[in-house]
Amino acid sequence: MNPTAAAHDRQFCAWLGEHRGIFVKIARAYASEPEDQRDLLQEMQLQVWRSLGSFRGQAQPSTWIYRVCLNTALAWRRAERRQPSSSADAPELPTEIPSDEGRPGHSHEKAELLLQLYAAIRQLAPAERSLVLLLLDGLSYREISEITGLTENHVGVALTRARGRLAEKLKGIRDELG
Repeated sequence: MNPTAAAHDRQFCAWLGEHRGIFVKIARAYASEPEDQRDLLQEMQLQVWRSLGSFRGQAQPSTWIYRVCLNTALAWRRAERRQPSSSADAPELPTEIPSDEGRPGHSHEKAELLLQLYAAIRQLAPAERSLVLLLLDGLSYREISEITGLTENHVGVALTRARGRLAEKLKGIRDELG
């Protein structure tokens, strides 16, 4: 393996460990079935691995990873085929979606509420789904703007509408989430 390829693989593995939550959250929001979540997770990881050479450091790694993963998830949803891509040069990618069960502070009730939240998020339009995920991850409007290419003002307006739609879908369980 040449030094450039080794550095590429080291960077990918470091980012995969550091930003695993991004992959998992997007997979859960764009795919409802565990098998589809695993497929999408693998597709996003593969796309980040393939695209790593195009990262120029003009954005934070997490911003760039969000952008690649969200674009991959949107394309994956549009595609009829649900099979992960394969590449002879691709590294072995982890495909397990971590469960929240067994983690401190995550009771069965909280896990159920989280499943309901993701189900409601999946009912939103893809663009709204992306915005809500980014907001729930604590990103600022400026950071969301960098990831999505929308203006900060547009992000604010779109999120206001998305939150209203999400609140409507969560009626009945929102008191439990609070």
